[in-house]
Amino acid sequence: MKKIILPIVAVSALAAATVPAAAMAQPINQRQAQLEQRIDRGVRTGDLNRHEARRLQGELREVSRLEYRYRANGLNGWERADLDRRLDRISAQIRYERNDRDYGHGYGRGGQNDHRGRW
Repeated sequence: MKKIILPIVAVSALAAATVPAAAMAQPINQRQAQLEQRIDRGVRTGDLNRHEARRLQGELREVSRLEYRYRANGLNGWERADLDRRLDRISAQIRYERNDRDYGHGYGRGGQNDHRGRW
């Protein structure tokens, strides 16, 4: 039994270690383009409302401006990691906003259909 578990644990640890390396190997501009596509897709499918999309696109523009400033003197490892962390955060925000069931005016908490405390 131990002979089977040890290789599985080793392979799992190796796979977990290669995921962040793969994300860092992806060019920043490519990541930004993919995030823009995810935002556009979320608007088209109705998972993101216009307000959420505008806010997320604004955050992407801020990362682009920061990248431009970083690249002026050459992009070092810390700056690359900072940009990756910011893009990871935006990616997580897109995922959250697309799944938050925020359907716009009239739905959910505080909308015209919210009857809590009025009955």
